[in-house]
Amino acid sequence: MIQKLYAHFLEFPYVCTDTRDIKPNSIFFALKGENFNANQFAEKAIQAGCSLAVIDEEQYKIDSRFILVDDVLTALQELASYHRKQLSIPIISITGSNGKTTSKELMNAVLSEKYKVQATKGNLNNHIGVPLTLLSITKEHEMAIVEMGANHQGEIAMLCNLAEPDYGMITNIGKAHLEGFGGAEGVIKAKSEMYTFIKQSNGALFVNNDNELLKGLSKGIKQITYGTSDECDFIGKFIESNPFVKLKCKAKSDSTSIDDKPEIATQLIGKYNLENILAAACIGNHFQLSEEQIKAGLEKYVPSNNRSQVMQTKRNLLLLDAYNANPSSMQAAIENFAQMNQPNKMVILGDMLELGTESTKEHEAIVALLDKKNITNVVLVGWHFTEAGRNTSAKTFDTSEEATNYLLQQEIKNTTILIKGSRGIKLEKVVEVL
Repeated sequence: MIQKLYAHFLEFPYVCTDTRDIKPNSIFFALKGENFNANQFAEKAIQAGCSLAVIDEEQYKIDSRFILVDDVLTALQELASYHRKQLSIPIISITGSNGKTTSKELMNAVLSEKYKVQATKGNLNNHIGVPLTLLSITKEHEMAIVEMGANHQGEIAMLCNLAEPDYGMITNIGKAHLEGFGGAEGVIKAKSEMYTFIKQSNGALFVNNDNELLKGLSKGIKQITYGTSDECDFIGKFIESNPFVKLKCKAKSDSTSIDDKPEIATQLIGKYNLENILAAACIGNHFQLSEEQIKAGLEKYVPSNNRSQVMQTKRNLLLLDAYNANPSSMQAAIENFAQMNQPNKMVILGDMLELGTESTKEHEAIVALLDKKNITNVVLVGWHFTEAGRNTSAKTFDTSEEATNYLLQQEIKNTTILIKGSRGIKLEKVVEVL
């Protein structure tokens, strides 16, 4: 069955899972979810231009254009795996608690200065997104970057078995999805599944040598290291972040002093992004890009989709990072914001979700950090932060709508404002009134 599907795919190399996203002669996969059953839309997909529809409920099979399988998701994954085995280009996989999407976009920006690169679109990094990314790789591509996300044990291992990456990278391992992983130790075990795969397949890792946990987990595996110490294969030097990160970097094998290297002026905020920038530069160097190409790629990349965005409005400077949040990324953002040289500063934070039994402790720790850093102009949004900030001077609101109404009345001007929270809190709503 997979060979039959693949023969069709080679002739018309496009698959879709949404009837709003159909191209002529594509293959429609009728996936199921908790609240939908795309088997019901298989006939509509054929009528809209698909030449095949893969279904797993016999009642929807009308003619030979409807391919009946035991499970549609499994069929999609098997087709992606089969396609991967036909590819000879290098595939880089990336995961981590924080920064994986930013790192992936930076890597794509750099490598695209020399190669035809296919990379995961947005954050389509799960058991559906990874197969779709693999199936989007064509004979024109010279390399691919596959982002992998996870919220439970075994997921990264499964995605690695699908993508069979030649290179692996973990940005960091922090406190994200604690509820699904079963605590901090569970996060470490789950994320390091990528290292295990790379070791078993005799691949290579890109490792942040400044991260002691990653250094320990990657021992005994072929690796290329990056970081701020001279012992790294690729070395970076932080210049400033006020608000944009500026740095210098060079390969260890280059005898030129790092101080004599050209300054790279990125469009990313936060010293915490230095490791993401260095990872992309290191990978570019490994794949024989010139210093000029690496610099050009890094400087061209502009963050979007509420990730490390800088927005200069008519009244204020906004540092918007409201796509996701966990204790590790929240702490890094606050510490970076505290050292920024700006006269009027304000912080708007939204709840960090999926922390399970650790939630109360972690929200209280963030509130304590704000006090330690002497950040007093604070708005907290969400039930967890409302509880944690109850006995502080912070303004607390259960929802982003309530916070927006409050901010609308304040007429805030000439202020640099950090906005960070989990996507479910919808902090992007406050932007329009600032």
